[in-house]
This record gives sequence, structure tokens and C-alpha cells, in this order.
Amino acid sequence: MSDTQQRARRSGAARRLHTPPKMDVVPVRHWGRGVGAVAIIALAVLFVVELATNQNFEWSIVGEFLVDVNVLKGLLLTLEMTVIGMVLSVVLALLVGVMRISPSRVIAWFAAAWVFVFRGVPLIVLLILLGNLGLFVDEFRIGVPLTDITWVSVPAQQVVTPFWASVVGLALAGSGYMAEIVRAGLLSIGRGQHEAAKALGLNASGTLRYVVLPQALRVIIPPLGNEFIGMLKASAIVSVIAGGDLLTVVLGLSGLNFRTIEMLTVATIWYLLVIAVFSVVQFFLEKRTAER
Repeated sequence: MSDTQQRARRSGAARRLHTPPKMDVVPVRHWGRGVGAVAIIALAVLFVVELATNQNFEWSIVGEFLVDVNVLKGLLLTLEMTVIGMVLSVVLALLVGVMRISPSRVIAWFAAAWVFVFRGVPLIVLLILLGNLGLFVDEFRIGVPLTDITWVSVPAQQVVTPFWASVVGLALAGSGYMAEIVRAGLLSIGRGQHEAAKALGLNASGTLRYVVLPQALRVIIPPLGNEFIGMLKASAIVSVIAGGDLLTVVLGLSGLNFRTIEMLTVATIWYLLVIAVFSVVQFFLEKRTAER
């Protein structure tokens, strides 16, 4: 046998000696997960059974008032004030968010003060102030300032109705949070994009409209969807000024039939249904935005 063959045999034997034996891989059993899952299912079943068999809870009342005309009107009004408030909030947030990153210190400070005030004032306080605006403002006038010349004059109580006080309150409170979301989205775009836009001859507004904002939407849209859900839930607070929303209606009905828990369950079901539908819309909107 030649030297080459002997070296080949020795190397093959060495490889066989150092090759680890084959072993079956056994996954680690997580007993805690199984126990936790069983406990959660058991608690959920007990909760459903208790709720379904509770003698003090009338499901027939829930079914009756779930499609009641007054409840549906309250639901429609809640959706109207939420959608209008959201649109106004987004418009204000875009303006304030852009102002927050302005090179002008005066503009940036004004935007920062706007965010500080409307994020800091509790929504219920803001709604009560707006709902009682007619107590210290007699009328709204359009004319020449510091003179008696008036072109249009409208009593404040005719303008600041409970509905519009609710819408404006939701919009102002939401704009404080959404402005920071917009600012974060705008700052997430690198300086290279701005420089490339300038190289193409775009001015500041063109850069914002055609380059920065479309890319920032990927960052802005998901939290804005959450803000819409938060505003929908916060719309229940307008019941303190009798805004005519869903919660105001069900609380009024509960004062007539004395079935408070059942009426609150009606409101809860409608809130959850609306949020579920919007969550599906938000999912596809985020997916569409991410594909661009």
C-alpha cells in the first residue's frame, strides 16, 4: 500500500473517531404554558356561564335595546362626532407637527405650547369649558377689531351646541397627541431625502408634499389608527355635557327602566363592534401603505 493510501485511511479513521453520534432532538416541554392555557380557558368558560345564567341580568333587555331607534341614533351621532373630530385633529396635527420642526423659534415654540396645553388639559375639563362657553362669551363677531363695526354677529349659544362643543373638544385634545405622531414621522425621514429633493429643484413645501410626507405615512398611519379608536372611546366622556352620544342615550334609558348594567352592556357591544370593523380597515390600510 502506498504512502498516499495509508494517509487517506488514517485521515478517514480520524474523522470517524471525531464524528459525534447521531442523537434525536427532543423539544423542551413547557408545562407552564399548558397549565396557563387550561386555566385561561376554564376562567373564560366560567365567566360566560355565570353571565349567561345570572338571574339578575336580563339578556332580553339587551337584545331589545341593541336595535332600539334611540340607541341607533346615539350610535350614529357618536360616529359623526368621532369622524369629524378625527378629521379636524389630523388637519391640526399636520399643521402643528410641521410647525414643531420649523426653523423659526417663534413658530416652533407656539406649536410646542399648543401640544403642551392640549395634551395636559384633561378632556373632561376641556369639554365642560367648551360646553359652558356661552356663560362668559355672549356672541361671536366678525368685523373690525377694536371698533363697533360688525359684519356678522351670532349668539354663542347658537354656535356652541353640545354636539359642536364635543367635536371641538375631541379635535383639540386629539391634536395635541397627533401632532407629536406627525412630528415623529417627519423626523424619521433621513436628511438625505431632503438633500435629494433640493437637488431635484423642489422647494420646502414641495419636498414636504412629494418626498417626506408620503414616506412618513408608514410611520404615522398605525398610531393614528390607534388614536381614532381612542377618540371613539373618549367620545363617551361627552355625556357630561349631554352631547347626545351613545352613552348619553343608554344612560338616559337606564334611568327609565332601571337596568343600568344591561344598558351599559348594549353600549359596550356597539363600541366593540365599531372598533372591530375599524381594526380590519386599519389592517388593510397599513398593509397598503407598507407596500408602497
